[in-house]
Amino acid sequence: MTGTTEREVGRARPRKEDARLLTGQTNWTDNISVNGLLHLAILRSPMAHARIDRVDVSAALERPGVIAAFSGRDVAEEMGSLPCAWPVAEDTVVPDHPPIAVDEVRYAGDPVAVVVARDRYTAADALEAVEVDYTPLPAALDIETALAEGTPLVHTDKGTNRSYVYRATSGDYEAAKAQADVVLTRRYHQQRLIPTAIEPRAVVVTPLAASGEFTLYSSTQVPHVLRVMLAVTTGIPENKIRVVAPDVGGGFGSKLQVYGEEVITLVLAKRLGRPLKWTESRSEAHVATHHGRGQVQDIEVAARSDGTLLGLRVSLTADMGAYLMLLSPGIPILGASMYPAIYKMGAYDFSCTGVFTNRTPIDAYRGAGRPEATFAIERIMDDLAAELGMDPLELRRHNWIRHEEFPYTTIAGLTYDSGNYEAATDKALALFDYDKLRAEQADRNHRGDTVRLGIGISTYTEMCGLAPSRWLGEMRYAAGGWEAANIRMLPTGKVEVVTGTSPHGQGHVTSWCQIAADALGVPFEDVEVMHGDTRLATHGMDTYGSRSLVIGGVAVHEAALKVVAKARRVAAHLLEANEADLEFADGVFSVKGSPEARKTIQEVAFETFTSHDLPDGLEPSINAEHVLDPDAFSYPHGTHLCAVEVDTETGAVHIRSYVCVDDVGKVVNPPIVEGQLHGGIAQGISQALYEEAVYDEEGNLVTGTLADYLVPAAPDLPEFVTDRTETPATSNPLGVKGVGETGTIASTPAVVNAVVDALRPLGVKDMRMPCTPERVWQAVKEASA
Repeated sequence: MTGTTEREVGRARPRKEDARLLTGQTNWTDNISVNGLLHLAILRSPMAHARIDRVDVSAALERPGVIAAFSGRDVAEEMGSLPCAWPVAEDTVVPDHPPIAVDEVRYAGDPVAVVVARDRYTAADALEAVEVDYTPLPAALDIETALAEGTPLVHTDKGTNRSYVYRATSGDYEAAKAQADVVLTRRYHQQRLIPTAIEPRAVVVTPLAASGEFTLYSSTQVPHVLRVMLAVTTGIPENKIRVVAPDVGGGFGSKLQVYGEEVITLVLAKRLGRPLKWTESRSEAHVATHHGRGQVQDIEVAARSDGTLLGLRVSLTADMGAYLMLLSPGIPILGASMYPAIYKMGAYDFSCTGVFTNRTPIDAYRGAGRPEATFAIERIMDDLAAELGMDPLELRRHNWIRHEEFPYTTIAGLTYDSGNYEAATDKALALFDYDKLRAEQADRNHRGDTVRLGIGISTYTEMCGLAPSRWLGEMRYAAGGWEAANIRMLPTGKVEVVTGTSPHGQGHVTSWCQIAADALGVPFEDVEVMHGDTRLATHGMDTYGSRSLVIGGVAVHEAALKVVAKARRVAAHLLEANEADLEFADGVFSVKGSPEARKTIQEVAFETFTSHDLPDGLEPSINAEHVLDPDAFSYPHGTHLCAVEVDTETGAVHIRSYVCVDDVGKVVNPPIVEGQLHGGIAQGISQALYEEAVYDEEGNLVTGTLADYLVPAAPDLPEFVTDRTETPATSNPLGVKGVGETGTIASTPAVVNAVVDALRPLGVKDMRMPCTPERVWQAVKEASA
């Protein structure tokens, strides 16, 4: 870019990552092969709850090609207990979580034994030779009854199925309720979801016996966090562990985890002194990878007859599953501050009870607590509008924070720095043709059409950029939220960016190149980005919670500015000028008033490399690192509108139109933003209409394969009409806000609101997700009766 004025940030650059992906020159964990590699297979419990009476691996050891086999008891002391990093309340019950069960299995899928063989097929086949005797135990499967007296205990030694109770209040809700003309109470259900990344999880560990070092490759979102937690769990010194996240094919929170399989593979590679690989099958992933959502939401809103909101009460019952994983308790609490959303009110009362059940553990899934919050508030706003006889959009307008009121501190205690809900909504309404659709809806209802038209609204905001370390400390989170970036100017003028974020499809390489190119004034093509290796990127906090751009990307920008500042001193010396007299633009240092006296930043990099003529006392380097710990979250927002046609005779739901206008602050790369939105909306629609993890009365996962668990394909989804407004964030110098989770957060209530809106004239007041044809048909039938 040197000598030009074209900016990279905001430019629609094709992704640098895609050439490797499209030509198959990728390095997925399962592609990795080294000399002497052995393969690991895991035997999992077929029961939701049982005592382990005997595990006999001797027959498996006799199989040709089998190298070793172990029960949980054989390796318990080496493996420790899997970590929970977020005990949100002082009295949080955190049970031991062995990577391989020792005395009891507590969910169908709990590991009970492992086999190591020369190839994966031999290892898998040998599992059938492992003999396990179980004594079945009663199981707790329903979060609504798990706390009732007499319900079986998931962890008998804890004496309760309650993991924690978290409470937060602001204002006097009871006083607000007493002043209300209308008090509306609703119960909403967030079904369990199974994250389905395109790449299953995989682990490869290569030991170096001479030095006691281990390199662990994992399809993880969090190589730095994983390294720390592996050291804590196994006792292997952290400086002896190198974690590499190679190409990672999606995560959606499911790879924001420290899994038992990573611990098992590391410990057994150490014990055997051989490289070891484990790769999960797709059906194995359904029971072994943590699930998402899983809540019962009791919501109460108090309002005046003109629609003015007075207060909100939220009481959650959140399924933890059988164990607390890395962030399990904190996921519902991440949404605690977001239930008031974009609305003004005088009182707020929030409580959440975490509950153990004999099911697969629950942890982060795209949005992590924020989609649940947005769903609840946007659903009850529609229900309140119906109760008051108001247009649901007008009720929202009546209560939302106006653009001139920013920055605004909400009743939940968050300070939103910028936003314009009016502008985003007005643009969305124009694209959607709202009034025309309302007129068509009224006509269909008047005619008694069997195919009803429904319109759903979701006006959302979210807190993203999970970061401020002090806030995380106040929330009892075990780690910080900072992020690191390092800029290296090479002698030839090329640039290496080392980032602590670890992408799995988001386009960090391209975006970080754009940010660095602008700050340094170098060509986009001259920047390379490196990530995902704890030996290369020595510290970082990784990728989740829509934090990468607003923390990691801003850290890149700040590190680049430090490079410029160091280069300025060298340039001033070379040009025999005062630093204050230098201007820097488009990669060129020039002397004010004497533009012919100039040095490019690339020339400065080479002069620094030679070190022949540097200022006295200056180190021969203009490289720089920046560790950013932001003071605040960022708050993207937007309006999503959905029109559905519902066949009341078959229950079929067809999305006729979907329009969204999002405000994510300054945009670095528009196509990447569009891709994030499309993927997020698809996942949100999928929760509304298709996906649900279903268990039978014995605790078996009925939806254990993709033949039973419905993940939509492209023909199942509508064309999306997307647009943007722009109110830059004031909390960071780039003005950027997060985008990775916005589509998922906004879309689910828009779709369900549309379905309920279509059926409300028939007496249907709620629809439990997913809104399958059977459920819709049954709701219509029951309402008509």
